[in-house]
Order: sequence, then structure tokens, then C-alpha cells
Amino acid sequence: MVVRTPGRQPNTQKQSKTDHRQQKRKRDQDDLQKLDQARLSQRLSLRCRLYSMLTHSLSFIYLFLQDPKSAEIKNFTHLPLSQPTILGLKASHFQTLTEVQQQAIPLALKSNDILGAAKTGSGKTLAFLVPVLEKLYRAQWTEYDGLGALIISPTRELAVQIFQVLRKIGRYHAFSAGLVIGGKSLKEEAERLSRMNILVCTPGRMLQHLDQTAGFDANNLQILVLDEADRIMDMGFQSAVDALVEHLPKSRQTLMFSATQSKKVSDLARLSLHEPEYVSVHEAAVSATPTNLQQHYIITPLHEKMDTLYGFIKANLKSKMIVFLSSGKQVRFVYESFRHLQPGIPLLHLHGRQKQVARLEITSRFTTAKHSCLFATDVVARGIDFPAVDWVIQADCPEDVDTYIHRVGRTARYESNGRAVLFLDPSEEAGMLKRLEQKKIPIQRVSVKEKKKKSVKTDLQNMCFQKPDLKYLGQKAFISYIRSIHLQKNKDVFKLNELDLDAFAAGLGLPGTPQIKFHKGDDIKKIKNAPRDGMSSGSESDTDLDGEDDKTKKKKKSRKQEVRTKYDKMFERQNQDVLSKHYSKLVVDGTTTTTTTTNNNNNNSDSEDDFLSVKRRLNDADLDAEISKGHINSAKIIEGLGGAEPFVIDSKRREKALQSKKKMLKFRGNPTKLVFDDDGNSHEIYELQDEEDFQNEGPADEQRLKFVESESARVREADADDKQLARQKKREKREKRKAREKGEPIGGEDEAPPVLGGGGGDDGEDPLALLRSLPMAGEDDEPPRKKKKKWFQDEDDEHEHDEDKKKAGRGKVFRVSEGPDTLEDLEALATGLLDCT
Repeated sequence: MVVRTPGRQPNTQKQSKTDHRQQKRKRDQDDLQKLDQARLSQRLSLRCRLYSMLTHSLSFIYLFLQDPKSAEIKNFTHLPLSQPTILGLKASHFQTLTEVQQQAIPLALKSNDILGAAKTGSGKTLAFLVPVLEKLYRAQWTEYDGLGALIISPTRELAVQIFQVLRKIGRYHAFSAGLVIGGKSLKEEAERLSRMNILVCTPGRMLQHLDQTAGFDANNLQILVLDEADRIMDMGFQSAVDALVEHLPKSRQTLMFSATQSKKVSDLARLSLHEPEYVSVHEAAVSATPTNLQQHYIITPLHEKMDTLYGFIKANLKSKMIVFLSSGKQVRFVYESFRHLQPGIPLLHLHGRQKQVARLEITSRFTTAKHSCLFATDVVARGIDFPAVDWVIQADCPEDVDTYIHRVGRTARYESNGRAVLFLDPSEEAGMLKRLEQKKIPIQRVSVKEKKKKSVKTDLQNMCFQKPDLKYLGQKAFISYIRSIHLQKNKDVFKLNELDLDAFAAGLGLPGTPQIKFHKGDDIKKIKNAPRDGMSSGSESDTDLDGEDDKTKKKKKSRKQEVRTKYDKMFERQNQDVLSKHYSKLVVDGTTTTTTTTNNNNNNSDSEDDFLSVKRRLNDADLDAEISKGHINSAKIIEGLGGAEPFVIDSKRREKALQSKKKMLKFRGNPTKLVFDDDGNSHEIYELQDEEDFQNEGPADEQRLKFVESESARVREADADDKQLARQKKREKREKRKAREKGEPIGGEDEAPPVLGGGGGDDGEDPLALLRSLPMAGEDDEPPRKKKKKWFQDEDDEHEHDEDKKKAGRGKVFRVSEGPDTLEDLEALATGLLDCT
């Protein structure tokens, strides 16, 4: 018998697993040490190359030990990168480095802060994603360490694109990554947020999670990346970025990339950058835009812009193009109007007001489309990589040169060709060309061929007339464009006074020019609520941005401590320069208003008493007295509304109150519920009597006798009415029979004999008409009437039917003295008919 020692084999397996885990940890540490040595050797700038083989986790790589700015690194395999990163780049078909990647990645691997500026389409995304993966890999980051890298993007579409590239090149890493861009449930995002190592986000949504999501912090953040940093750092995101940076640790690495980088000291101080390295690849280039981009501009007046745009699209139906407009309302109007015009190319539209699902779907459809036209705002002007875009059309002039550079960067991406067209109004040409020249942007003027011009003005007018929704969109588009021109800072380019607004409204198909109030931003409410004293002259030259001059401000300051009465508030009310009918009815005497205004300059003491009269509510007696005196001529009294008091109309307000159900309830009295009997007569609902009231009326037996007597009398009256109605029917029947004996038509027409089964009761006929039409006693000599021929019966059928009758012979006749009136008469008649058969 062999006895085995229990537990011996499991101990051996446990020991082998421990040894394997220790060996793997040692190999990872050796790999990290070699990577650190390679990075340090680059910093020492040694003039030689080292070849080393990294066991299990690293393949052969060439380590340049020269200064990263002077070294010629052409492939990703020449960089000291981890094996998962190299495998991910190779699987994603990234092999050759671009210029910005050659300079930025080696500096970022040394944990330096970077300011990167390069042309659009130069590969800036990989320039910061590769350092992010390497930073966390060298720190041996796991999901239990929390957030390690934060990548901020100004738009949702750009954040989605960055996240997709991160998934491709980081597929062999063990890091967890998330996308936080809004448009989804905040609760669902918060549940997964604490387990994420890398987050790609927009500023507003990330700040919301840092403020509201419990248990989520960024205290261990290793690296912060800002893509399109100039857009993130401007006024639109300034408050969100400042609040977001307060949650982040200062001991972190920061990378900033953009096509037009900001080098302001204030911006760098806000982000806590420490001795940043400035990487500018194309700073000394001849042009700030790609060299393979053809740039043109067309001079087109504002009212011809829709015609020029439609003609351009019709001339390039086999192309893929993006049309940039200044506002979302313009995008909607142009898209809807061109969709009805059907130019012959698939149309899409994209703006910031759309829901997140729709934006992602439209972006995906345009990316995969071969021929399409996308109307969009600047939400897709930065960083979005749409493949094979042939044309970029800027129908509205960009607000600055940086926006122009980002817009045209959607085409001619990384060694591919592209073309861009800018539409300029004659008033915008000189100022815009001057600024483009300062930024070293070559652009040529082209003109539209006459045969390519398409006029759509009449079509737009017809559509706006037939479709009110399209007309409303056109009005909103007009207002949004004019306001955007008014709010632009470059007044040398955007000259509102030189634009023909009436012609522009007609070019959009609108029947008239919408009215616009030109105010700046938040100051609109202040100007709207300001008193009319300082605005009575009709000009705004003596007022500041708030619409108030110095005198008005002094009055306001001095009145803060005073007690304001009801009359003071009345005189500070708006529209004081408008004399309305309602104001004239506040004065009892109609001549008081004119005398007050004419004698105001003479300081007449008598007019002070009549300057303002308090309106009073008139009772019936007072109203009759005032009417008799002639003071009130147009007062109306409406009675019979249901209430105890009549409704007196002595002002416009009380006349308007007639349309309000809520205000008229007290004049309609208490509501009463009505019920309807079988005959359709209405009466009040029956209510049970209280017990005390019932006992006060007398004993129950007496009340029962009274009730029985009253009901008996009511029944007798009903019987008398029924008997009288029966006699009248008999009399009418007798008269009809006499008329039938004399051969006179009844009711002016010959009566046809009733047909059995003919639906007697459906058409309002008497169901006993068949029985009453049978022959009576003493009517043998009356000749039989000819039966009317049915619509489907032929003459041959009728002849055959008569022969059958003759063969059958004549049946028996049952005679009755008078027509049946009661059920017994009907039973007797039916019995006689059965006996006859």
C-alpha cells in the first residue's frame, strides 16, 4: 500500500507560480532600466549608436545618443519606446515620423513641458499620444492608481477622433481609457470614471465630473495634454480651464499642441508650465498653410452669396466638400433650402446645437462618403481628419486668420492635395487680404464664369412663401449673421454700414428685412430696462455701452437711498413717449391732457391738480351718475353672466379681461351640474335632502301620501295625453284609408307596396306598415296595383313571374275591419294569416 503525502504537489505548483511571477517582475524592471538608460544617454548627447537586445518585452531598437533636436530620427523603431507601443504603431501602419513628431516625441520622453506648433495635418495627434503611453508604462501604472493622463479637446468631434487613434496604437497596453464629452448620462460616466487611467474629454464636461462626481480626483495626474491649445485658452474656455487646473497637481508634465500656438506668458503661468520647450516646425516656412493647398477667393456681394454657392456646388457634383458658415442658424437654413432645391449631391449639416448621437452619425457618414457636401460651423474646423476632402468653401468670412488656417486645414492633409475657396464681400476684401498677407498665406483671386452662375432667388422666395418654417429659419439666419458682423472685433474687415441689408434679405427669399437691435452681449438687458429719459433724443451717441449717460447714472445713485413711490415707478416705466388710448382714459376730463401739456412751460398752478387723476372702480349707481353727466360715453354693462354682479367695462383692461376665463369666474356665479333625460331635456341633478329638513316637513306617512297623489295626478295627465295621441293617429289613418278608396295620392306621390325584409326600422319607417297595408273588408272591387319593377329585373323575368302566378292560382283573402292597434290585434291578425295559408 502506497501512502502519498497530502499537499506536496500543490506546494510545488505554488512555488513554481511564485518563481514565474518574480522572474516576470524582474524582466519588466530590467526593461524599464534599459529604457531609462537610453533616455539618459540621449540627454548626454554621446556621438555613437548602441545596439542592445531587450529580452521578452523589447525588440532590437536603435538608440540615438545625440541631441534630439539635431538627431535624424526617421522611424518609430529608432525611438526608445516600449514593445506594446511599437506593436500598436506597427499594427496601425504608422512607421515614418513627421517633422513635428521627430522634434516633439524625444523631448516629451524626457518629461519636458512642450509648446508645439505645426501646420494642419502634420501628425500632432501621435506627437502627444505616444508620450502619454510611454509615461504611464514607465510608471507601471495600473487601474488602481487612478487617473494618470488627461487629454483635453475643444470640440466633441475632435475628442472622439483622438480617442479612436488612442485605441489603435494602445491596443497592446493594459491601460484603461475613457471618453468624456457630454451628451450621455452623467451617472453612467461617473460609475466608470474612477477606474480610468487615460481620459479624453472636453473642458466643460470634465470640470463637471471633478466638481460633482464623488470619489473622483486627479491628485496623481502624471501628464496633461491640450490639443488645439489656442482655442482652449481663449475667452470661450477661460473660466472652465482655470477651474479645471485648480483640481490638478502642479508636479505634472504638460503638452500643448496647435496649428497656431499661443506664447503668452499669462497663459503659460495659468497652466503652471515649467521651462517649456517650444517646438515650431514650420515657423520659418514660406507659408503658414500646406504647400500642396491651392487657395482662392471670390468677390461676391452679400445678396448674391446664395446664388454663387449653389452654382459652385452644381459645378462640382463629383467632389467632397465642406462649406463653413458663421452660425448654426445659417447652417440649418442653407441646408434646408438647398435640400429642397436638390442640387444633385448628398447634403449633410453639422452644428453645435445638434444632439451628440446625430453629430457622431453625420461625422461618420461624411467620413465614409465619396461625394458629399457638408454645411458646418467652426465646430469641425479644428483637428478633424476627414479623408479625401477636395474643397473647403468658406461662405462666410472667418473672424481672424487663425480660424482661416484651421478651416482650410480640413483638406490637403499630410502630403495630399486640396483646394480652398473664400467668399468675400467687396467691403471685406482689402482688410482680409492684408491680414492674410501678414501671416504669409498665398491666395489668388478667381472669378465665376457666367455660364456657371445659377440664380435661386425666385426659388427661395417661392419656398419661403409656401413653407413658413423655412421662412422662419431664413429670418433667424439673417439676424444671426448681421449680429455676428456687428460683434466682430476687426472693424477694418467687417463693415456693417456698407452692407445692403435689404438686398441680402431678398437674396435669402424673405418678403421683408427683419428688424435687429444692435447691442453687445449681456448689455442688451440693461439697455432694454433702462429709462427712456436718456434715450428720448433717438441717438445713442451720448450714451455708453449700457445705454445710460452720466446724468442718468447720477440720478440712479442719488435715488438709491430715497423712498420710491408708486408714481415714481410709473414715470420710470418704459414707452413713456408713446401716448396710448389707455392713458387717455385715465383722465376723467378729456381736455385735461392737452391743457396739461400746453401749459407745462408756463408753470400753471391750476394744472398741477389735474396732472394725474387716479382711476377708480365704478359701482352701478356711480356709473349711472357718470353716464348721465356725460363723463363716460363708452362704458358697457354686461349682465346675465351667471353671477350676482354685472360686469362693467370702463377700461381697456376690463375689456381684455373678457377673454380670460380665470378673471371672469367670479362674475359667472357658482357652477351648477345638469343632467339630461332620455328626451334630451336638461334639469338640475337630484340631491338627497337632509334628515332635519325632511322631519320639519311633517310625518313620513303624510309625505308618502302626498307623493303618491302627486305622482298619480302626473300619471293621469300622461295617460290623457297618450289617449289623445292615439285618437289623432286613428283619425289620420281613417283619412288615409278614405283617400286610398277615392284613388287620391297620399302625400302627393304614389305609394309603393312595402317589401318584406326591406329594413323597415332603419330608415325611420313604421315596422307595422306591412300589416297595415293589407286589404281591409269591403275592398274586393279595388283593382290590384301594378308592382314597381326592381332595378335588376328584366322584362322577360317579369313576364315569366306573371305566368307562374297564373298557374299557381288565386289564394284566399283574409278580411279585417280596421288596422291593428294593440298587441292582441296583431296576434289575431297573425293567426288569421296562418289559417289562410
